[in-house]
Amino acid sequence: MPSSPMHAVPASQLPGGELWRLLEGVPDPRERRGRRHRLPVILACGLAAVLAGARSFVAIGEWVAHQPAPTLSGLGVSGVGPGESTIRRTFARLDADFIDQVLGVLMWTRSHRAGRRRVIAIDGKTVRGARTPAQAAPHLVAALDHQAGTVLRQIAVAATSNEIPAVQRLLGVLDLADVVVTVDAMHTQTDTAKMITDGGGDYVFTVKANQPTLYRQLKELPWQQVPAHRATQTGHGRRTTRTIKVVDAPAWVGFPGAAQVAQVRRTTTTAAKTTAEVVYLITSADHTAAPPATLAAWIQGHWCIENRLHWVRDVSYDEDRSQVRTGHAPQVMATLRNTAISLLRLTGWTNIAAAQRHHARDPAHTLKLVLTW
Repeated sequence: MPSSPMHAVPASQLPGGELWRLLEGVPDPRERRGRRHRLPVILACGLAAVLAGARSFVAIGEWVAHQPAPTLSGLGVSGVGPGESTIRRTFARLDADFIDQVLGVLMWTRSHRAGRRRVIAIDGKTVRGARTPAQAAPHLVAALDHQAGTVLRQIAVAATSNEIPAVQRLLGVLDLADVVVTVDAMHTQTDTAKMITDGGGDYVFTVKANQPTLYRQLKELPWQQVPAHRATQTGHGRRTTRTIKVVDAPAWVGFPGAAQVAQVRRTTTTAAKTTAEVVYLITSADHTAAPPATLAAWIQGHWCIENRLHWVRDVSYDEDRSQVRTGHAPQVMATLRNTAISLLRLTGWTNIAAAQRHHARDPAHTLKLVLTW
Protein backbone atom coordinates (compact mmCIF):
# COMPACT_ATOMS: atom_id res chain seq x y z
CA MET A 1 0.00 0.00 0.00
CA PRO A 2 1.29 3.49 -0.79
CA SER A 3 2.21 5.53 2.27
CA SER A 4 0.34 8.52 0.81
CA PRO A 5 -2.61 7.23 -1.24
CA MET A 6 -3.75 9.17 -4.28
CA HIS A 7 -6.84 11.28 -3.89
CA ALA A 8 -9.50 9.60 -6.01
CA VAL A 9 -12.07 11.43 -8.09
CA PRO A 10 -15.16 9.50 -9.21
CA ALA A 11 -14.95 8.44 -12.85
CA SER A 12 -18.12 10.39 -13.65
CA GLN A 13 -16.37 13.60 -12.58
CA LEU A 14 -13.16 13.13 -14.57
CA PRO A 15 -12.54 15.39 -17.58
CA GLY A 16 -13.50 13.80 -20.88
CA GLY A 17 -12.00 15.92 -23.66
CA GLU A 18 -9.41 14.78 -26.18
CA LEU A 19 -6.68 16.77 -24.42
CA TRP A 20 -7.34 14.91 -21.17
CA ARG A 21 -7.31 11.54 -22.93
CA LEU A 22 -3.92 12.37 -24.44
CA LEU A 23 -2.55 13.39 -21.04
CA GLU A 24 -3.80 10.05 -19.67
CA GLY A 25 -1.40 8.31 -22.05
CA VAL A 26 1.76 10.05 -20.82
CA PRO A 27 4.01 7.57 -18.96
CA ASP A 28 4.31 8.34 -15.25
CA PRO A 29 8.01 8.28 -14.21
CA ARG A 30 7.27 8.28 -10.48
CA GLU A 31 7.41 5.33 -8.12
CA ARG A 32 3.95 4.14 -7.15
CA ARG A 33 4.69 4.59 -3.48
CA GLY A 34 4.00 8.12 -2.31
CA ARG A 35 1.91 9.37 -5.24
CA ARG A 36 -0.78 11.80 -4.12
CA HIS A 37 -2.02 12.95 -7.53
CA ARG A 38 -2.39 11.22 -10.85
CA LEU A 39 -0.04 12.45 -13.58
CA PRO A 40 -2.80 13.82 -15.89
CA VAL A 41 -4.02 15.92 -12.96
CA ILE A 42 -0.57 17.44 -12.42
CA LEU A 43 -0.16 18.15 -16.15
CA ALA A 44 -3.65 19.64 -16.43
CA CYS A 45 -3.01 21.90 -13.43
CA GLY A 46 0.29 23.01 -14.97
CA LEU A 47 -1.31 23.77 -18.32
CA ALA A 48 -4.21 25.64 -16.72
CA ALA A 49 -1.81 27.79 -14.71
CA VAL A 50 0.29 28.55 -17.82
CA LEU A 51 -2.88 29.56 -19.68
CA ALA A 52 -3.43 32.05 -16.87
CA GLY A 53 0.10 33.42 -17.28
CA ALA A 54 2.17 31.38 -14.80
CA ARG A 55 5.87 31.50 -15.69
CA SER A 56 7.48 29.31 -13.05
CA PHE A 57 6.84 26.33 -10.80
CA VAL A 58 6.29 28.70 -7.89
CA ALA A 59 3.66 30.56 -9.92
CA ILE A 60 1.97 27.31 -10.94
CA GLY A 61 1.90 26.14 -7.32
CA GLU A 62 0.42 29.48 -6.22
CA TRP A 63 -2.22 29.32 -8.95
CA VAL A 64 -3.27 25.83 -7.84
CA ALA A 65 -3.31 26.83 -4.17
CA HIS A 66 -5.62 29.78 -4.83
CA GLN A 67 -8.22 27.94 -6.91
CA PRO A 68 -11.63 27.18 -5.43
CA ALA A 69 -12.63 23.56 -4.91
CA PRO A 70 -14.92 23.42 -7.99
CA THR A 71 -12.05 24.46 -10.29
CA LEU A 72 -9.68 21.89 -8.81
CA SER A 73 -12.35 19.21 -8.93
CA GLY A 74 -12.85 19.96 -12.60
CA LEU A 75 -9.14 19.29 -13.11
CA GLY A 76 -9.43 15.93 -11.39
CA VAL A 77 -8.21 17.05 -7.95
CA SER A 78 -9.85 15.80 -4.77
CA GLY A 79 -8.73 17.71 -1.71
CA VAL A 80 -5.52 19.73 -1.83
CA GLY A 81 -3.99 20.25 -5.26
CA PRO A 82 -0.38 19.45 -6.20
CA GLY A 83 2.18 21.84 -4.76
CA GLU A 84 5.20 23.50 -6.32
CA SER A 85 7.67 20.81 -5.22
CA THR A 86 5.51 17.98 -6.58
CA ILE A 87 5.10 19.72 -9.91
CA ARG A 88 8.80 20.57 -10.15
CA ARG A 89 10.02 17.05 -9.36
CA THR A 90 7.50 15.43 -11.69
CA PHE A 91 8.20 17.70 -14.66
CA ALA A 92 11.94 17.15 -14.32
CA ARG A 93 11.49 13.38 -14.80
CA LEU A 94 8.87 13.35 -17.58
CA ASP A 95 9.47 12.06 -21.09
CA ALA A 96 9.40 15.50 -22.71
CA ASP A 97 9.54 14.18 -26.28
CA PHE A 98 6.53 11.95 -25.66
CA ILE A 99 4.50 14.88 -24.33
CA ASP A 100 5.45 16.94 -27.39
CA GLN A 101 4.35 14.07 -29.58
CA VAL A 102 0.90 13.56 -28.05
CA LEU A 103 0.11 17.28 -27.83
CA GLY A 104 1.32 17.68 -31.41
CA VAL A 105 -1.28 15.12 -32.48
CA LEU A 106 -4.00 17.28 -30.95
CA MET A 107 -2.78 20.47 -32.64
CA TRP A 108 -2.35 18.71 -35.98
CA THR A 109 -5.98 17.63 -35.99
CA ARG A 110 -7.25 21.05 -34.89
CA SER A 111 -5.13 23.39 -37.03
CA HIS A 112 -6.18 24.89 -40.33
CA ARG A 113 -5.00 24.66 -43.91
CA ALA A 114 -4.25 27.61 -46.20
CA GLY A 115 -6.59 26.76 -49.09
CA ARG A 116 -5.95 23.09 -49.83
CA ARG A 117 -2.47 23.01 -48.38
CA ARG A 118 -0.98 23.18 -44.92
CA VAL A 119 2.02 25.54 -44.69
CA ILE A 120 4.50 24.88 -41.86
CA ALA A 121 7.37 27.04 -40.63
CA ILE A 122 10.25 25.28 -38.86
CA ASP A 123 12.82 27.06 -36.71
CA GLY A 124 14.78 26.64 -33.49
CA LYS A 125 14.94 28.56 -30.22
CA THR A 126 17.31 28.33 -27.27
CA VAL A 127 15.81 28.37 -23.76
CA ARG A 128 18.56 30.66 -22.51
CA GLY A 129 17.52 30.83 -18.88
CA ALA A 130 18.04 27.08 -18.48
CA ARG A 131 21.81 27.35 -19.02
CA THR A 132 23.92 26.32 -16.03
CA PRO A 133 27.69 26.18 -15.45
CA ALA A 134 27.50 22.43 -16.04
CA GLN A 135 25.16 22.25 -19.04
CA ALA A 136 24.26 24.21 -22.15
CA ALA A 137 20.82 25.72 -22.54
CA PRO A 138 18.37 23.42 -24.32
CA HIS A 139 17.77 24.24 -27.98
CA LEU A 140 14.29 23.31 -29.23
CA VAL A 141 13.07 23.09 -32.83
CA ALA A 142 9.37 23.68 -33.47
CA ALA A 143 6.99 23.32 -36.40
CA LEU A 144 4.32 26.05 -36.57
CA ASP A 145 1.21 26.16 -38.76
CA HIS A 146 1.36 29.46 -40.69
CA GLN A 147 -2.37 30.05 -40.70
CA ALA A 148 -3.47 28.87 -37.28
CA GLY A 149 -0.34 29.86 -35.34
CA THR A 150 -0.38 26.48 -33.58
CA VAL A 151 2.68 24.41 -32.67
CA LEU A 152 2.42 21.04 -34.42
CA ARG A 153 5.51 19.43 -32.90
CA GLN A 154 8.67 20.29 -30.99
CA ILE A 155 11.88 18.33 -30.48
CA ALA A 156 15.11 18.98 -28.62
CA VAL A 157 18.44 19.31 -30.41
CA ALA A 158 20.95 16.81 -29.03
CA ALA A 159 23.63 18.44 -26.90
CA THR A 160 26.41 17.24 -29.23
CA SER A 161 24.57 18.08 -32.47
CA ASN A 162 23.02 21.06 -34.25
CA GLU A 163 19.75 22.18 -35.81
CA ILE A 164 20.20 20.53 -39.22
CA PRO A 165 19.80 16.88 -38.14
CA ALA A 166 17.16 17.93 -35.61
CA VAL A 167 15.04 19.51 -38.34
CA GLN A 168 15.44 16.39 -40.45
CA ARG A 169 14.36 14.27 -37.49
CA LEU A 170 11.36 16.55 -37.01
CA LEU A 171 10.42 16.23 -40.69
CA GLY A 172 10.63 12.46 -40.29
CA VAL A 173 7.75 12.42 -37.79
CA LEU A 174 5.44 14.83 -39.64
CA ASP A 175 2.92 13.86 -42.29
CA LEU A 176 4.29 15.87 -45.21
CA ALA A 177 1.71 14.87 -47.81
CA ASP A 178 0.47 18.05 -49.53
CA VAL A 179 2.39 20.20 -47.00
CA VAL A 180 4.58 23.21 -47.75
CA VAL A 181 7.63 23.56 -45.47
CA THR A 182 9.41 26.89 -45.02
CA VAL A 183 12.82 27.09 -43.33
CA ASP A 184 15.65 29.59 -43.07
CA ALA A 185 18.93 29.53 -44.99
CA MET A 186 20.69 27.16 -42.57
CA HIS A 187 18.41 24.35 -43.70
CA THR A 188 18.81 24.79 -47.43
CA GLN A 189 20.19 21.27 -47.72
CA THR A 190 19.71 18.66 -50.47
CA ASP A 191 19.01 15.93 -47.89
CA THR A 192 16.29 18.05 -46.34
CA ALA A 193 14.80 18.77 -49.77
CA LYS A 194 14.71 15.05 -50.55
CA MET A 195 12.96 14.23 -47.27
CA ILE A 196 10.24 16.76 -47.98
CA THR A 197 9.62 15.79 -51.59
CA ASP A 198 9.80 12.07 -50.82
CA GLY A 199 7.11 12.69 -48.20
CA GLY A 200 4.82 14.29 -50.76
CA GLY A 201 5.38 17.90 -49.75
CA ASP A 202 7.04 21.01 -51.15
CA TYR A 203 9.83 23.12 -49.71
CA VAL A 204 10.61 26.83 -49.80
CA PHE A 205 14.32 27.37 -49.11
CA THR A 206 16.14 30.66 -48.62
CA VAL A 207 19.60 31.20 -50.12
CA LYS A 208 21.81 33.83 -48.53
CA ALA A 209 25.49 34.72 -48.54
CA ASN A 210 26.31 31.80 -46.22
CA GLN A 211 26.09 29.69 -49.40
CA PRO A 212 28.34 31.86 -51.57
CA THR A 213 28.48 29.77 -54.76
CA LEU A 214 24.75 29.14 -55.02
CA TYR A 215 24.01 32.71 -53.98
CA ARG A 216 26.32 34.06 -56.70
CA GLN A 217 24.80 31.80 -59.36
CA LEU A 218 21.29 32.88 -58.49
CA LYS A 219 22.30 36.52 -58.29
CA GLU A 220 23.74 36.37 -61.83
CA LEU A 221 20.47 35.26 -63.43
CA PRO A 222 18.95 37.97 -65.72
CA TRP A 223 16.47 39.21 -63.15
CA GLN A 224 16.10 42.58 -64.90
CA GLN A 225 14.20 40.76 -67.64
CA VAL A 226 11.74 39.08 -65.25
CA PRO A 227 8.34 40.65 -64.46
CA ALA A 228 7.94 41.68 -60.83
CA HIS A 229 5.12 41.22 -58.35
CA ARG A 230 5.01 43.94 -55.66
CA ALA A 231 3.16 44.43 -52.40
CA THR A 232 3.48 47.28 -49.90
CA GLN A 233 2.56 47.38 -46.22
CA THR A 234 2.56 50.32 -43.85
CA GLY A 235 2.39 50.37 -40.08
CA HIS A 236 4.38 50.92 -36.89
CA GLY A 237 6.05 53.94 -38.46
CA ARG A 238 7.49 52.15 -41.47
CA ARG A 239 6.67 51.29 -45.05
CA THR A 240 7.79 47.92 -46.45
CA THR A 241 7.72 46.98 -50.12
CA ARG A 242 8.34 43.37 -51.13
CA THR A 243 9.21 42.66 -54.74
CA ILE A 244 9.38 39.09 -56.00
CA LYS A 245 10.56 37.80 -59.38
CA VAL A 246 10.16 34.12 -60.21
CA VAL A 247 11.58 31.91 -62.98
CA ASP A 248 11.83 28.18 -63.65
CA ALA A 249 14.72 26.55 -61.78
CA PRO A 250 17.84 26.05 -63.95
CA ALA A 251 19.12 22.47 -64.15
CA TRP A 252 22.31 23.41 -62.28
CA VAL A 253 20.39 24.23 -59.07
CA GLY A 254 20.77 20.61 -58.09
CA PHE A 255 18.10 20.39 -55.38
CA PRO A 256 15.70 17.43 -55.58
CA GLY A 257 12.44 18.51 -57.16
CA ALA A 258 13.47 22.15 -57.63
CA ALA A 259 10.84 23.78 -59.83
CA GLN A 260 11.29 27.55 -59.39
CA VAL A 261 13.80 30.07 -58.12
CA ALA A 262 12.99 33.58 -57.01
CA GLN A 263 14.55 36.88 -56.10
CA VAL A 264 12.95 38.74 -53.21
CA ARG A 265 13.80 42.36 -52.43
CA ARG A 266 12.54 43.90 -49.19
CA THR A 267 12.76 47.68 -48.99
CA THR A 268 11.89 49.27 -45.65
CA THR A 269 11.49 53.02 -45.21
CA THR A 270 11.24 54.81 -41.88
CA ALA A 271 11.51 58.47 -40.99
CA ALA A 272 15.25 58.01 -40.49
CA LYS A 273 16.40 55.81 -43.36
CA THR A 274 15.68 53.32 -46.10
CA THR A 275 17.16 49.80 -46.06
CA ALA A 276 17.03 47.03 -48.66
CA GLU A 277 17.69 43.30 -48.44
CA VAL A 278 17.82 40.83 -51.33
CA VAL A 279 17.49 37.07 -50.83
CA TYR A 280 17.03 34.22 -53.25
CA LEU A 281 14.71 31.25 -52.97
CA ILE A 282 14.41 27.72 -54.26
CA THR A 283 11.09 25.89 -54.19
CA SER A 284 9.80 22.54 -55.39
CA ALA A 285 6.33 24.04 -55.96
CA ASP A 286 5.72 24.78 -59.64
CA HIS A 287 4.17 27.94 -61.06
CA THR A 288 0.67 26.43 -60.91
CA ALA A 289 0.89 25.59 -57.21
CA ALA A 290 2.93 28.67 -56.33
CA PRO A 291 2.45 31.70 -58.56
CA PRO A 292 4.42 34.77 -57.42
CA ALA A 293 1.76 36.10 -55.04
CA THR A 294 1.37 32.73 -53.32
CA LEU A 295 5.11 32.20 -53.05
CA ALA A 296 5.53 35.70 -51.60
CA ALA A 297 2.84 34.94 -48.99
CA TRP A 298 4.61 31.72 -47.97
CA ILE A 299 7.90 33.57 -47.60
CA GLN A 300 6.41 36.35 -45.51
CA GLY A 301 4.43 33.83 -43.49
CA HIS A 302 7.59 32.02 -42.43
CA TRP A 303 8.34 34.82 -39.97
CA CYS A 304 5.19 33.96 -38.01
CA ILE A 305 7.29 31.48 -36.06
CA GLU A 306 9.41 34.35 -34.75
CA ASN A 307 6.57 36.81 -34.24
CA ARG A 308 3.77 34.53 -33.06
CA LEU A 309 5.75 31.93 -31.11
CA HIS A 310 9.31 32.78 -30.10
CA TRP A 311 8.56 36.44 -29.37
CA VAL A 312 5.47 35.51 -27.34
CA ARG A 313 7.36 32.93 -25.29
CA ASP A 314 10.09 35.49 -24.58
CA VAL A 315 7.85 38.47 -23.85
CA SER A 316 4.56 37.12 -22.50
CA TYR A 317 6.18 34.19 -20.66
CA ASP A 318 9.66 35.69 -20.06
CA GLU A 319 11.14 32.35 -21.13
CA ASP A 320 14.71 33.50 -21.55
CA ARG A 321 14.88 34.46 -17.87
CA SER A 322 13.12 31.35 -16.60
CA GLN A 323 14.97 29.64 -13.74
CA VAL A 324 13.52 26.21 -14.63
CA ARG A 325 16.69 24.19 -15.22
CA THR A 326 16.41 20.68 -13.79
CA GLY A 327 16.19 17.55 -15.93
CA HIS A 328 13.55 17.66 -18.66
CA ALA A 329 11.59 20.45 -16.97
CA PRO A 330 12.74 23.27 -19.34
CA GLN A 331 11.42 21.39 -22.38
CA VAL A 332 8.21 20.39 -20.61
CA MET A 333 7.56 24.00 -19.62
CA ALA A 334 8.28 25.15 -23.19
CA THR A 335 5.77 22.55 -24.38
CA LEU A 336 3.11 23.83 -21.99
CA ARG A 337 3.74 27.37 -23.23
CA ASN A 338 3.44 26.18 -26.84
CA THR A 339 0.21 24.37 -26.01
CA ALA A 340 -1.25 27.35 -24.17
CA ILE A 341 -0.42 29.69 -27.05
CA SER A 342 -1.90 27.22 -29.54
CA LEU A 343 -5.13 26.73 -27.58
CA LEU A 344 -5.58 30.47 -27.16
CA ARG A 345 -5.07 31.07 -30.87
CA LEU A 346 -7.51 28.31 -31.78
CA THR A 347 -10.13 29.98 -29.61
CA GLY A 348 -9.72 33.32 -31.35
CA TRP A 349 -7.18 35.19 -29.23
CA THR A 350 -4.63 37.28 -31.12
CA ASN A 351 -3.13 39.07 -28.10
CA ILE A 352 -1.69 36.38 -25.85
CA ALA A 353 -0.89 38.75 -22.97
CA ALA A 354 -4.52 39.90 -22.91
CA ALA A 355 -5.63 36.28 -23.04
CA GLN A 356 -3.47 35.45 -20.02
CA ARG A 357 -5.00 38.29 -18.02
CA HIS A 358 -8.49 37.20 -19.02
CA HIS A 359 -7.93 33.61 -17.93
CA ALA A 360 -6.21 34.69 -14.71
CA ARG A 361 -9.31 36.71 -13.78
CA ASP A 362 -11.76 33.95 -14.61
CA PRO A 363 -10.66 30.40 -13.75
CA ALA A 364 -13.92 29.07 -15.21
CA HIS A 365 -12.75 30.03 -18.69
CA THR A 366 -9.40 28.36 -18.06
CA LEU A 367 -11.11 25.20 -16.85
CA LYS A 368 -13.42 25.13 -19.85
CA LEU A 369 -10.49 25.49 -22.25
CA VAL A 370 -8.59 22.59 -20.67
CA LEU A 371 -11.61 20.30 -20.46
CA THR A 372 -13.23 20.84 -23.86
CA TRP A 373 -10.22 20.27 -26.12
